[in-house]
Amino acid sequence: MIKRTLIFALSILLFLGCQNDEEVLTVSQWPALMEIPQGFPQVPEPVDNQFTPERWELGKLLFYDNRLSIDQSISCENCHKQAIAFSDDLSVSLGVENRAGFRNAPSLSNLAYHPYFTREGGIQTLEQQIAIPIQEHNEFNHNIVDLAEQLQADPQINQMALKAYDRPFDPYVLTRALACFERSLISGNSPYDKHINNITGSGMSAEALRGMDLFFSDELACSNCHEGFNFSNYAFENNGLYVEYADSGRYRLTQDTLDIARFKVPSLRNIELTAPYMHDGSIQDLEAVIEHYAAGGFDHKHKSPLINGFQISAADKDALIAFLKALTDEEFISNPLFAAP
Repeated sequence: MIKRTLIFALSILLFLGCQNDEEVLTVSQWPALMEIPQGFPQVPEPVDNQFTPERWELGKLLFYDNRLSIDQSISCENCHKQAIAFSDDLSVSLGVENRAGFRNAPSLSNLAYHPYFTREGGIQTLEQQIAIPIQEHNEFNHNIVDLAEQLQADPQINQMALKAYDRPFDPYVLTRALACFERSLISGNSPYDKHINNITGSGMSAEALRGMDLFFSDELACSNCHEGFNFSNYAFENNGLYVEYADSGRYRLTQDTLDIARFKVPSLRNIELTAPYMHDGSIQDLEAVIEHYAAGGFDHKHKSPLINGFQISAADKDALIAFLKALTDEEFISNPLFAAP
């Protein structure tokens, strides 16, 4: 069912890609939406969907619109809540009719920088990814063409589409406006960022600074996978979570047996807020995550050679957690521009 939905959604997007009185944000507000934090690269934007305030405003409206789901019961926000870095606090989110999702909902912070999407990396653009939850049986369970026709009948939505994309509301506008909004969810103002950029009053405690040294140490080697400004190398790895996996990971996409139980390395930004952890939400807190890696995980034929286990004292564990909490961007999760209309 998931595979058929994915193929149908992508076929619609490939086809559309070949086609060519809500208050608008003021000039003083909208440039800050795409302000690049110090040390971050420019946000990559497709030529046909570069940021404009009109596109962003329409995307934000759609993000919080329950009409995206077939029974009008949920919106994107149900699985991606701003207060917890646009993630969820359930192991798997609930879709229409309380249907359980397939995997733990990831945070949307800094999604703009991901080179591919889903935990098996099967979606190449954010615009394409938008179609998946809309049509997925356990999420919105809606036909994207029917949905677009329904929303085109809304005079406000259609007028906003004409202003933003110079065309009536359709699946092309739907996917691109939502992608424009999600691309603006940039998080790079945590205590850690202030510290490395020498901003006064970073809020990094001595314990968090010691935890940072541990994180980047050769012994713990956390930064071998969680590297760079977004704390991810975006590689596909197995971390020894299980001996036998119910979810085959990247294998679902490639059908290459070498990819069984490999998943995309997640970003650690705002990690304090995004529990439970792992692709299936099976680990409840950061302490248990550290204990998993310290123990070296379970043996699996594809387990990363970097997962070897390590010794860590209770004090060092607390310091490492303090550092991970210093990756929380309070301004991002409380930014009124991202709040529900």
